[in-house]
Parts: sequence; structure tokens; C-alpha cells
Amino acid sequence: MYRLMLVLMVGAIGLISVRAQTADEKKASVAYVQSLQAADGGFLATKPLPTSNVKPVGSLRATSSSLRALKYLGGEPRDAKTCAKFIQGCFDKASGGFTDSPGAGKPDVFVTSVGVMASAELKLPTLLYADAAAKFLEENAKTFEDIRIAAAAFETLGTRPKQADAWLEQIAKMRNADGTYGKGDGAARDTGGAVSAVLRLGGKIEQRDNVLKVLKDGQRSDGGFGKAEAKDSDLETSYRVLRSFMMLKEKPDAAKLRAFVGKCRNTDGGYGVSPGQPSNVGATYFASIILHWLDEK
Repeated sequence: MYRLMLVLMVGAIGLISVRAQTADEKKASVAYVQSLQAADGGFLATKPLPTSNVKPVGSLRATSSSLRALKYLGGEPRDAKTCAKFIQGCFDKASGGFTDSPGAGKPDVFVTSVGVMASAELKLPTLLYADAAAKFLEENAKTFEDIRIAAAAFETLGTRPKQADAWLEQIAKMRNADGTYGKGDGAARDTGGAVSAVLRLGGKIEQRDNVLKVLKDGQRSDGGFGKAEAKDSDLETSYRVLRSFMMLKEKPDAAKLRAFVGKCRNTDGGYGVSPGQPSNVGATYFASIILHWLDEK
């Protein structure tokens, strides 16, 4: 009888860990993200310390993550109008790029890309920035990480960059002979990032079966995916790999990945990038979109 009860208890715990988010859990996550909106309309990456005397300033990176997290969680920003003004204030007309907050620093590829995506989430008129931002990205995206995020921005704009073929050639130089990318325990992350970029740029995936095998083999015992030589999985890598799975119309072990995401959830409704880590909006976005994808039939 004792053994039977133990088996039933273990089974129940397993079911809890792989179930979908409840309505109350989504509500708590929405509230967590909404609480990060600052007075300037932008969002913060994390909640400021209660003892801090520094006035919170919104971040365009955090704002983009927040808006997308809210979309997948079924929520909205508390003040969309002020948020729109914040995003527009980050646009630098002189360069065509975006800065992380209005008038702060110089535009770069990553922030400009997330600025494009944040603008799209609030349905801001693309005439305000599209052509200038596209030109900025085409002229400044040099590294693979630049190209990867720029490709996401162009997908949002619904256009193919003029540099697409050159960027595809650059990515192809990273490819292994078997069609995969990277090596060792970092191969799934590297392959995931490259595959999604290639598909977004209109390229073709070479040796699809090998690619899928590397992606599937990269799922770790904790259910997630992680960086090379890192002991633990993380939500950012898991998101990167799962995006490629979805673009290839495939899935990893969904139950295991859902359980890993559940372990990253904190009592404040937010998610840490790994189990036991404090909540931040980036990780909360990764968790929300991963669970959304896993729920798709």
C-alpha cells in the first residue's frame, strides 16, 4: 500500500510539473510585468530595490520583452499611450536607429531591432521609422548576433533586407559539414540560432535530419537547453532552440521542457532565467512564448 501511494504521489507531482499555466498563474505573471512599467512609459528589466533613491528609467529592450510577454500572457500594458511615446522618443531620426531610452547613448543593431518589434506590438505607424531603421540595420549589422536579431526585425517589418544574400553567405561559413552549427554541448544553441536566422532571411536548411537530431539531442536532463560548458539550462537558450523547432514545424520533448520552465517560475509571478534565479522581464518573456508554442497543436 505504501509503495502504491508513493507511486501515485510521484505521478501527481509529474502531472503538476507539465500542466499548462492556470488562469491565476497567467494573471500573476501579467501583474508582474505590468508592475515593471515606469513613469516614463517604458518598462524596467527588474523591479528596483525598495531602498533605491534613483528614479527608474525605462529600457527599450525591457519594453519590447514586456510587450511581447503581455501578448502571450493575454494582458496589456497599464498605460499604452505613454508607452508609445516612450518608444517613439527612443527613435533617433539622425541615424535611423533606436536608443535604449530617449536621448541616451548611441543606437545599435540590437536595440534598433527590438525597437522595431516594440513598435509593431503597439501598432505604431511604420512610416515613422521603417525605412530609416531598415537602412540602419543593413549598414550596421556585422556579427552573427547582429544579423540574427536584425533578421527578426525584418521579419516584423515584412520585408527582406537587401543584405540578405550576403548575410546568408556569412552564416553558411559557420556551418559544419553535416549541416549543423557549433560543437559539443553548445551545438543545439548554435544550430538553433543559425537555423532561425537562415529561415527568416529566406534561406534553406541543409541536411534537415542532422539539424533536427542535434536540436533534439541537445535537450538536457533537466528538460531545458543550455549554453556550451554551462552546467544548467536557461530560458534564453531554450527559447532560441525552440524557435527553430517551431520554424521547422517540429517539437522537442514538450513535457520535459514545460517542466523546466515551471521550475524557473517565482512566487512573484515572474520567471528567472534558470531555476532559483530572480525574476526579470526577459526571462518572463522567454517563458511565456515557450509555453505558448508548446500549447499550439
